[in-house]
Amino acid sequence: MMGEGESFERHEGPTGTKGKTETGLDQNIAGLLCYVLGFITGIIFLLLEKNNRFVRFHALQSIFLSVAIVILNILLNLIPVLGVLLDSIISLASLVLWIVLLVKAYQGQWFKLPIIGDMAEKQLK
Repeated sequence: MMGEGESFERHEGPTGTKGKTETGLDQNIAGLLCYVLGFITGIIFLLLEKNNRFVRFHALQSIFLSVAIVILNILLNLIPVLGVLLDSIISLASLVLWIVLLVKAYQGQWFKLPIIGDMAEKQLK
């Protein structure tokens, strides 16, 4: 099990090319793409990638994070005035987190978020 910020070792793909995935992309590019459209690209890469744990982890983390943010936004919008203010703050924080996740995946790092990252890691086993 890897800790936060540790680099993933390159996965030996079926073609023998280090870091390649079943999609033919380098694993860091596929990991980055898992976050681009949130749960949509997360689901796509989860369905396409059967063996590369790095890509599957980032796909699952993207799905779980996207769903959590959508649910949080819905709940906050039910609260008059204060909910809209909190939703604005959460949206800005989500944008920053999204950029961090894109960069970390591109760098080939297993960047595990608290709770959500643990959930994604459990699904890999």
